[in-house]
Amino acid sequence: MTILKDVLAELFGMFVGDARLTAAVLVVVAASAALIDLAGVAPILGGGALLAGCLAVLLAAVLRTARRKKPSE
Repeated sequence: MTILKDVLAELFGMFVGDARLTAAVLVVVAASAALIDLAGVAPILGGGALLAGCLAVLLAAVLRTARRKKPSE
């Protein structure tokens, strides 16, 4: 039972560890879903928007972390 508890705690920590990243990905997913359902965009284009948005969010998070952990000169 402790293994399951440890795994669940680790998964929770991954998703909540960077709240800005989590929120941004949720916004990208919601925007892509809205494009497909509400705007009538083709699903392949909505998927492309999802891919591009997630990659942009990931790149921004990596750059933000790299700037924060910049070695002292």
